[in-house]
Amino acid sequence: MPAGSDSRIEEYSWWQRPAGGREVFIVAMPLVVSSMSWTVLTFIDRMFLNWVSGTSMSAAFSSGMMWFVVFCLPLGICTYANTFVSQYHGDRQPEQIGPSMWQGVWVALLSTPLAVACVPLAPYIFQITGHGPEISRQEILYFQILCVGGPAMLVTQAFSSFYSGRGETWVVMLVDGAVALLNVVLDYVLIFGVAGSPAMGIAGAAWATVASLWIKVGVYLLLVLQRKHQIKFNTLGGMRFSRDLFGRLIYFGGPSGIQMVLEVLGFTTFVMLVGRIGGLETEATTMAFSISSFAFMPVWGIGMAASVLVGQHLGEDRDDLAARATWTSLGLAMSYIAVLSLLFVFTPSLFLDVFFMHDTDPAAEQAAVYRMATVLLRFVAAYCMFDAMNMVFVSAIKGAGDTRFVLYVSLVMAAMLAGLSWLTIEVWQLGIYACWTVVTGWVWAMGVVFWLRFLQGSWRSMRVIEQHHHGAIVEPSTNGELREDDPSIFSETTNVSR
Repeated sequence: MPAGSDSRIEEYSWWQRPAGGREVFIVAMPLVVSSMSWTVLTFIDRMFLNWVSGTSMSAAFSSGMMWFVVFCLPLGICTYANTFVSQYHGDRQPEQIGPSMWQGVWVALLSTPLAVACVPLAPYIFQITGHGPEISRQEILYFQILCVGGPAMLVTQAFSSFYSGRGETWVVMLVDGAVALLNVVLDYVLIFGVAGSPAMGIAGAAWATVASLWIKVGVYLLLVLQRKHQIKFNTLGGMRFSRDLFGRLIYFGGPSGIQMVLEVLGFTTFVMLVGRIGGLETEATTMAFSISSFAFMPVWGIGMAASVLVGQHLGEDRDDLAARATWTSLGLAMSYIAVLSLLFVFTPSLFLDVFFMHDTDPAAEQAAVYRMATVLLRFVAAYCMFDAMNMVFVSAIKGAGDTRFVLYVSLVMAAMLAGLSWLTIEVWQLGIYACWTVVTGWVWAMGVVFWLRFLQGSWRSMRVIEQHHHGAIVEPSTNGELREDDPSIFSETTNVSR
């Protein structure tokens, strides 16, 4: 091989170059497996419950979404510790990584009263849905039990940022995968009553999830407090509350958390309103969304990889590599989504049949639900590409610190989804397919808006950390951009980035 050929491959090969296919793949694949493990868990959860009854499956879906809405704000903030870790890692400040992780844990612990307060409030929360008495009873029970595991979900998200932010995503994959397998076993034992356990139905599914989440907290705690991590990343000394770091996490992560709340609340409102049309529409929608969530998790993992790599490369002052990592991530996501869309349209049975393996509902009801869910999967196929754009571009600009824009867009779009869903169902009474047309148009709009924001490029100069330049410390400004009071800093950044 001629001299210098390695450098040319590094520069021009899509796979080998910095921020190319190999780098994105290495970071993304463990995150894909990790995210798939949680989705497989919820998918199997609903599948098992559908073997009990369609009502139990629908109750777990709507109640689980409401639980997620309640914890979305602190979850978004805890998740955003990932951006701090990735930027500190890129800027070679390992001593700040442990404290960044622990500020996320502090957010989780301070959110515990929220979980406690939601237990007695559950009957009032679900009273407004207008669902039937049996499904409401199961929704309340499932929600109340899940609230016991809410703080654990938040703590594990903060702990996982220690590994994912540094690109060691394989650790997150192993932990999440092992706990998900445990959860599946506990699901089967507690739902159906195996090995001496009473058959608990939907309550068993909830307790299995809660037990798995708290076990995961213990596993992560042992991992992050290893001696080598205490020495290099300050994972023990950084446990104390840092007013400055905690404040910055809230400032940048707060909008990210609110964005999650708004989007999930918009979808939850949609699901709750569909529940007022009828049981058939609710079951079909639950199946379609469950399949969609399961199938889309690889894209979510790729989006998380884009966020990590954008943070790391911006920490290095290489916005060009951050942009390249985003486009590479989008290419991988689109390749996967293209295949998935074809499967949704031409082989829906591949996804739907598992729901009916032990269905106790009458055959006529099963057939009606199956036909409707088949049509709804075509709607999913229609918005797949735009949802991939949404996930990747939102993750990228959030990885830079552009959370305010994400918040403002989400505020408008969530209100639009909830409002149009209400008009479609309650006022115009156009039926289930009109509702899904609204969702499809909404996803299209989200994908286009965040694509345009990424192209506009404001994110390129944003940082959430204080950076080291020639021994000096540069603080992030309130809008996430480095202050321009030292021209030499920005001349250096320009030279390196280009």
